[in-house]
Amino acid sequence: MTEESAVATVESELRNAMQATKCHRCGCYQDAVQSFAGSEKLMGFLPGLIEEAQGLFEARRYDCLGCETCWPAVAANAAAEIDPGLAEASCCATAEPVVREGWPPLPGDYHVLRFQAPVAVCALNSDELVSHLASAQPPGLAIVGTLHTENLGIEHLIRNLLPNPNVRFLVVCGEDTRKAVGHLPGQSLLSLMRKGIDENGRILEARGKRPVIKNVSREHVEIFRRRIEVIDQIGETDVETITSCIADAAIRDPGACTEVVNDTSCVAVEEAVEPVGLISDPAGYFILYPDDRSKRLVLEHYSNAGVLTRVFEGASPTALYSSVIEAGLISRLDHAAYLGRELARAEAALRDGTDYVQDKAPGKNEIHVSPAPSCECSEPCT
Repeated sequence: MTEESAVATVESELRNAMQATKCHRCGCYQDAVQSFAGSEKLMGFLPGLIEEAQGLFEARRYDCLGCETCWPAVAANAAAEIDPGLAEASCCATAEPVVREGWPPLPGDYHVLRFQAPVAVCALNSDELVSHLASAQPPGLAIVGTLHTENLGIEHLIRNLLPNPNVRFLVVCGEDTRKAVGHLPGQSLLSLMRKGIDENGRILEARGKRPVIKNVSREHVEIFRRRIEVIDQIGETDVETITSCIADAAIRDPGACTEVVNDTSCVAVEEAVEPVGLISDPAGYFILYPDDRSKRLVLEHYSNAGVLTRVFEGASPTALYSSVIEAGLISRLDHAAYLGRELARAEAALRDGTDYVQDKAPGKNEIHVSPAPSCECSEPCT
């Protein structure tokens, strides 16, 4: 490319960007123009145009919209032909924004793409849609996840989105279904955004099962409703259509909200601690093994003197632990937790055809609470 044609390209592409309002608030445009202003050669060729382009700057709302044709990027590439020093100084801001440590505050079934982006997507019961959107990584998308319940699920959604002041839109899409348990999270979420909650925390006009918000204050619910615009796409599962909604919303981004909410819960997070030693259950201990021939689980109960007292057989962990609890054979909660874990491991081994060894710890710091107190082995004696 000759210098003359490069100057013509910079001018043409820059004028295209100047005519598009969405560019005025975009990092691609502002970074490119600022780099041009710092180049003596570019200012010598296009002094008036560059100053005019600077005069169109608006408050920066996004780093990059991911437009199919990025005019500032084309102009920046041509400008580098004129002034090689611009090759590193100017570029389209297409690098992925950094995911912010500590956001979202709560775990869940979601994928975080970027902190400084204006759009969140709630895919309701469409788990595969979450994976597809996360893989596509459309510009403007901050986070995408599922929502299965209209009470705890909505509470978690609010508590995860509010700490990020950049999120200003929520696209609600995917399948909303009552399934077998009566939940209708999508309709309930839309009702929350449009109608709010009553004095008891019930979502007005929600038709789902128990749509009551108990763990987020009314004040935080109202902040959420003020800050975030909901976009109703319930039933839509086409990735291209949803990506288009994300792009349209990002163009309308009003910028980060100044009303920052760091924590929406009054309950402090406590650090869990490992038990410090073995504690036997006065009610005795259990020996568990899967019977591969019958495809059932067998659970033997022994007194702490090593005397066999009961034998249970069942097809599921639920049947077994319910029976031993009913029989009063567990007196410690840690022993009950241990038994539940071992029953789940034994059931998995029976299902997968793998070996099962009771008390075989998955990690070196595992504390065993079930073996007979008189046994010095690392595994229960049989």
